Amino acid sequence: PTGTPQGGILSPLLANIALSVLDEHLHREWKPGGRMSTENRRHHRRDHGQATWRLVRYADDFVVMVFGTRYHVEALRGDVAAVLAPLGLRLSPSKTRIVNMADGFDFLGFRIRWRRKMGTRDQWHVYTFIGDRPVRSLKDKIRALTRRLSQQDLGETLIRINQITRGWANYFRHAVAKHTFDRLAYFIWWRVVRWAKAKRRWRWKDVHRWLRTPTGWRTITADGIELHNIASTAVTRYRRRSRIPTPWATTEPA
Repeated sequence: PTGTPQGGILSPLLANIALSVLDEHLHREWKPGGRMSTENRRHHRRDHGQATWRLVRYADDFVVMVFGTRYHVEALRGDVAAVLAPLGLRLSPSKTRIVNMADGFDFLGFRIRWRRKMGTRDQWHVYTFIGDRPVRSLKDKIRALTRRLSQQDLGETLIRINQITRGWANYFRHAVAKHTFDRLAYFIWWRVVRWAKAKRRWRWKDVHRWLRTPTGWRTITADGIELHNIASTAVTRYRRRSRIPTPWATTEPA
């Protein structure tokens, strides 16, 4: 779900201040004495067919993760809408969806989905992939920089491509991204080669003379600037660390 203003546009600062009310409302049950303040209380609710939930928010985009039925989710969505309405915010119909984790959802450019681990029968995990929209956006930027009729300097273009791909890859390098990086590296290499070929009116034998060596293909270079290989970005999956202290109380105060 995404909060959007009624009858106008709120500044990001005002939206954050307004949505902090939603944070307080949904986290109230996690505070000491609340219905979900301890692990035993949460298990008790689930055993009796009641839902538990947790809010994850960045700016005015947020996801409410619910352990329960669709009825529980719809009731909680109505509760969220009621909290936002007095603040001049409403849930965006185009972005507000109720989905099962097995179907997956998009959040901050990532595709988050619960699925079975390949090669196993009963091991299920939550995986974070790169969404389709960020990939399309990156390709559009590369296409804009390597238009066939563009007369931009190759060195300057390589600098700009490197800036875009390094930042993009570092943002997504904690996802299941290796195959995506490989495909994008192939796409970027061919875009630059075909653009340089058209710009310099080369034939393919000229491209081979430029980049081909007895041991393979060399890196595209111009004015000392090398094309960054996005596939070389190290993919580091987040590891579970059980000893990080939680900001929520796990026991009730004496």
